[in-house]
Amino acid sequence: MLIAKIAKFLLATETKLYTKRSLWWLGLGLLFTVIYALLALQQALQSEYVFQDDARQHIFWMSRFIDPELFKNDLIADYYQSISPWGVKTLYQGMAMLGIEPQLLHKLLPGILALVITVFSFAVSLEILPIPFGAFVTTLLFSQNVWAEQGTISGTAKDFVYPLFFIFLYFWLKRSLLGVCFTLFLGSIFYPPMILIFAGALFWQLWQFKGFVPRLVQERQVYLFSGISLAVAFMLLLPYVLASSEYGPTVTLEQARNIPQFTAGGRTAFFEDNFWEYWFGSMRSGLTLHEALVPDLAIAGLFLPLLFKFPQRFPLLEKISPKISYLKDLLIPSFGWFFLAHAVLFKLYLPSRYVARSLRVVIILAAGMTLMVLLEAVLSWAIDRPTSQAKSLTAQSAIVLLIILLVGYPLSQDKFFDTDYMIGSYPELYEFIKEQPKDTLIASLTDEADNIASFTNRSVLSSREHAIPYHMGYFQPLRQRIFDLIEAQYTPDLALAQDFLKRYGVDLWLIEKSSFNVPYLTDNRWLTDQQPVTQTAIKQLEQGTVPAIALLQDTCTVFQDARHTVLESACILQQESNN
Repeated sequence: MLIAKIAKFLLATETKLYTKRSLWWLGLGLLFTVIYALLALQQALQSEYVFQDDARQHIFWMSRFIDPELFKNDLIADYYQSISPWGVKTLYQGMAMLGIEPQLLHKLLPGILALVITVFSFAVSLEILPIPFGAFVTTLLFSQNVWAEQGTISGTAKDFVYPLFFIFLYFWLKRSLLGVCFTLFLGSIFYPPMILIFAGALFWQLWQFKGFVPRLVQERQVYLFSGISLAVAFMLLLPYVLASSEYGPTVTLEQARNIPQFTAGGRTAFFEDNFWEYWFGSMRSGLTLHEALVPDLAIAGLFLPLLFKFPQRFPLLEKISPKISYLKDLLIPSFGWFFLAHAVLFKLYLPSRYVARSLRVVIILAAGMTLMVLLEAVLSWAIDRPTSQAKSLTAQSAIVLLIILLVGYPLSQDKFFDTDYMIGSYPELYEFIKEQPKDTLIASLTDEADNIASFTNRSVLSSREHAIPYHMGYFQPLRQRIFDLIEAQYTPDLALAQDFLKRYGVDLWLIEKSSFNVPYLTDNRWLTDQQPVTQTAIKQLEQGTVPAIALLQDTCTVFQDARHTVLESACILQQESNN
């Protein structure tokens, strides 16, 4: 019977990874990953001036690995270099020594990491439910999630989170002490907060509960495994605990409440009036549950606990390894760190980083198992009545529907890939700036200030993209630069503008041609957040006061396009001797 053959093919059991059947399904999963990665790479390489959004913060400064003369005495570059994990810096530096520039590597790395995720998510799934087709379903679901929800696209430290998760899970499930310790080491150099989650899971596994009373487990092997692993985690975390940031201290809760960038709609919005958005939706404060439920089939993972209530109706549940409890042991400490991070804002940085990714991993692993349990139930139901054409047709339809939903999800979306690539719109401007000396410093309030460092390898005095207010030793001087720049750009006093140029050593001043109109300031949330200096500038413009810099556009312009004007500081300073 056809249905019986299909069931045997799809639901065949295989406990080992290195078998013909397992490798065939793994290969198919890798094929889809390669297709997705190539499509994303096509976007990344569509133009010379393409840079991923997060990479504009964390990767641009790595051009120093190619040319040490770049970004000298650059506050922004120095800060982002200081917070970059050692492993990420070393990887990019090593590749730079081989001739692969950081600008290119950050576009290639996501595809490579996606392949790692596919291999280890397949292996983890097979450890819990030994059905290769089920493992393939899990890898496909997670691969779609990764590309649809920026799981690994920037080439920055956060791209290593999911590879680390699955590598840790695999070695943990295999009870490989060496593998777990090695993963802890990888976490310490690529994404240190992961150690807290892994250590929490290892610690939680030491306990068992009778009702609500915790008791230590009585297995010596568990003690040794978790104890040694926790000791390694402690030693790896110790340098981070003892180290002091040159840009510290971390912003306090009281300070954050008084910084406009933290309010709803701000540059780093954290505090939300909407309860649901704050706890569940926000990418910084919440669980970001919606990201875990992509693609649509991932929602099936929420129903796996319900299926366990009916073991007789779903016999495939018996094949699920008791090690599925490891997923619970991973989630509980993740939620613990999440609530602790909320309790000590912002000592542990952002709460969402401790639980959002754990939820994605657990829900999608559960979704793969749920779909297999349901599929087996439908096929068994049809096989029990081999003469019933209706049941056979229903089972076949269920299989076809599952395949369509799995493979066709990207086609059903208007925009499947959430790459967040920033495409430069002003190549002539970038080319002009690239021709300037390597130590050129550019002051600008325009949106293009966000792109200049990435597209041209030249320093900017400040920008919205780089104004992250978590370390006050960095944010306070940067904010002062922004205040001073706004004041200098809109003051009618030329001497004040000239003093600004001298104080910061600015070489070029990039302005938008519309920047001296009131709406330019009032309609720009980033600029209106810079109180009270922006309000002073708005009042001056409303009163008809002409900024001194506006009067020099004809005299000191060295470049202009349809939107921008670049003024030369030397020319502006020269006006002093002529006045």
